[in-house]
Amino acid sequence: MRLTVGICEDDPSLRRVLRQALDLAGHDVVMAHTGGEALKLFASDAGLDVVVMDIGLPDADGRDVCQALKTAGQEAPVLFLTALGAVHERLSGFSSGGDDYVAKPFDIKELLARVAVLGRRGRQLTNGTNHTGLILDPATHSLRTDAGEVLLSPTEFRMLAAIAARSGEAIRRHAVIAAAWPDGAMVSDNTVDSLMRRLRGKLTEVDAPVEIQTLRGIGFRLHPIEPDDRR
Repeated sequence: MRLTVGICEDDPSLRRVLRQALDLAGHDVVMAHTGGEALKLFASDAGLDVVVMDIGLPDADGRDVCQALKTAGQEAPVLFLTALGAVHERLSGFSSGGDDYVAKPFDIKELLARVAVLGRRGRQLTNGTNHTGLILDPATHSLRTDAGEVLLSPTEFRMLAAIAARSGEAIRRHAVIAAAWPDGAMVSDNTVDSLMRRLRGKLTEVDAPVEIQTLRGIGFRLHPIEPDDRR
């Protein structure tokens, strides 16, 4: 099956290897060098079947880029490439919206097999549309809407991205924590709730069309604000 694969990798030699291998396997490749370029090229591309994302990018954490892509409406499965191989690092990749994980160095045949498996899941029914009205920039950790822009802390960015990437769904509190603290941490409920209050204030600051709801005993959900509620 011929796939269209988005690759985001900053190492030029590895980029060449990946492109050559995917070309020989009969796939089409869209190549990005940085997280910012990946967001620009991949976010609205409804034709992508798989995204292969390096975590250690020069301008952003690949996990943040993944969350930003999901928030923008990109639903292609994501395979992370990284030199980080600890269990909590792999788990944080999955919490950030990743579907698979390959630690460097890797066998190119294994990578091709994993890409093929992800591709066989089929394209999800999506038009790549951003339904949240939010634009997340993983390089600057900023949030933009039509009404303005506000800076977020890295933790605030990851918390919001974890919820916005699956807009309308209930996101468990532990999943938000895993995404927001990718290196692992013991985090109190008070800390999470305090950061959520700050996030809600920043969403209001840029007149966001969505709000974060707390689902007692479950977690959080991003929900659209009805026009009447803005009055």
